Amino acid sequence: MDISLLHGLGIKFVLVPGTHVQIDRLLVERGSEPKFVGSYRITDSDSLSAAMDVWGRIRTIIEMKLSPRPSLSGVRRHGDKDHWYNGVSVASGNFLAAKRRGVVFGIDYASTGEVKKIDVPRIRERLDQDSIVLLSDLGYSSSGEVLNCNTYEVATACAMALGAEKLICVIDGPILDESGRRIRFLSLQDADRLIRERAKQSETAANYVKAVAEEDLASLACDNSNYTVPSPNVKAFGQSPKFQNGVGFDSGNGFWSNEQGFAIGGQERASRLNGYLSELAAAAFVCRGGVQRVHLLDGTTGGVLLKELFQRDGVGTMVASNLYEGMRMARGTDLQGITQVLLPLEESGTLIKRTKEELLEALDSFTVVEREGHVIACAGLFPFSEDKCGEIAAFAVSPECRGQGWGDKLLDYIEKKASSRGLQMLFVLTTRMADWFVRRGFSECSIDYIPEERRKKINISRRSKYFMKKLVPDKSGVRPNAFAPLDNSTSTCVS
Repeated sequence: MDISLLHGLGIKFVLVPGTHVQIDRLLVERGSEPKFVGSYRITDSDSLSAAMDVWGRIRTIIEMKLSPRPSLSGVRRHGDKDHWYNGVSVASGNFLAAKRRGVVFGIDYASTGEVKKIDVPRIRERLDQDSIVLLSDLGYSSSGEVLNCNTYEVATACAMALGAEKLICVIDGPILDESGRRIRFLSLQDADRLIRERAKQSETAANYVKAVAEEDLASLACDNSNYTVPSPNVKAFGQSPKFQNGVGFDSGNGFWSNEQGFAIGGQERASRLNGYLSELAAAAFVCRGGVQRVHLLDGTTGGVLLKELFQRDGVGTMVASNLYEGMRMARGTDLQGITQVLLPLEESGTLIKRTKEELLEALDSFTVVEREGHVIACAGLFPFSEDKCGEIAAFAVSPECRGQGWGDKLLDYIEKKASSRGLQMLFVLTTRMADWFVRRGFSECSIDYIPEERRKKINISRRSKYFMKKLVPDKSGVRPNAFAPLDNSTSTCVS
């Protein structure tokens, strides 16, 4: 029902159901043994029959689950003035063209397939017709064969071909750090580094490194300007690929021509010897391919999808290619831009007036948000190390950019920056922004909680309110300057 509800709110979904557990179970029931080599199943006749039976059952169950009208069936669709929302339409079909994996290093994979093309126009047509698209991991060859493909290869290929803003992967547990804490965020750079560090003990990690290396070679070999491939240089992460073939991938010189998506599975994933490194590798792969964010969600938690998308801190692990886009430390050349952003709030009395000399002196403590060469937001972080706390001051967003989430992104960035410096608390003095900070976890406090050094400089006549927020220790692996979330419109889900 969560997917149905989100669909009713205008979010477009392509669902790629996982099938490997059900196939393995059915094979055992029929007296056959599942066979894997690396990430791929060896799809003999028994396995192909089981895969087709499983897909039929899963499709029926999903269609059944999506048939009841969601709770907003009696209201208008978001942004749609012409008709009422009357339930969910599910579309499936032969959207996946596949080719045989063939014989690799002497291993015959039989009816195992690899992604050849994703039929993007027809999928978009169904999405535009207000349907949820159900994409099977059974593909069809040019000769009319049914081929069993890897679910993650299909999902990652589809997400990149569609240019989805999110890939949501429902897994069987949380992703934790060495202390047992949930990892909330990983930048693409940090995920990439983590995977590379384990390439010697993990076949999936080694496959990722190889795939990325092939991508880099492809970018050097091709001079065609109609598509771009991200560079291995971390500064280039987050570039979006443009595909040669409108249907999906160009088999001649296209994006990752040898592996259209990223396959994970087999014994390594089933044993969890390397935790959820396989899923992290798939997440990093698609982020390099232009997908802005990948959410890895614990499917054993009730309501995990809604909680991840609508709670400020989420409940899963997000890998993002550009979460804090445009945010950086202030430079001398930003002084005029900062002054212009602060001016409307100073004139209204919301912020105290600062001279250019005062701003210049404090410039090293400022973070700015830059868009198209212009400063659109700024904030200062002034630490009081002995008290393990810091003050947020001169927090402002340009009037024409308000209501777009920049304030939330900037605050989140400042909080992570403070936490990475070992600060345990943030405080803010405000006269007119109390509600905004309270909604973001700040609590009103007395002046006694403000560091003595700062109390001496407070202008009591302004009658500012004091608010504090306790910071969560930064165990996320995220470094400020890494990455920035965009609003979602199209999501690919895999379970």
